[in-house]
Amino acid sequence: MTQRVPRLQAARRAVFGGVPWQRCQFYLQQNAGAYVPRQDQRAEVAADIRAIFTALNQHEAEALLAKTVQKYAKTAPRLSTWLETAIPEGLTVFAFPAAHRRLVRTTNSVERLNKEIRRRTRVVSIFPNEASCLRLVSAILMEISEEWETGKTYLAFDAA
Repeated sequence: MTQRVPRLQAARRAVFGGVPWQRCQFYLQQNAGAYVPRQDQRAEVAADIRAIFTALNQHEAEALLAKTVQKYAKTAPRLSTWLETAIPEGLTVFAFPAAHRRLVRTTNSVERLNKEIRRRTRVVSIFPNEASCLRLVSAILMEISEEWETGKTYLAFDAA
């Protein structure tokens, strides 16, 4: 789960080709604001997108998306076109068990991880070389991975 960054997309496809990918639903909803022609439509558009993302299943989400695209086709054609192309990139979450969807629909966990890496590398302030920075970041990631493996279960695949 990432934002749509072309170089990151290419790297992801090359390294993790078979892994499901989706855009962060929070940022998709935020980005929609740039395509809303009138300020008074923002709340309505946000509610429509939220309804798509909180649908019970992919079929219902796609039906709501089609209805929303039609709804804005005449009053906000740029928004309608954007919805049709961008929103499906946020629907991959429906491939996951319902119990996991809330946890994987946004980039919160990735952002939290990046914040922890920044916090712990800032203490060192200056690294003698790139390899020493990589060693520290690798150690941090291994520690966090161990915490996830032995601590509180974030995604329980056996219960889903």
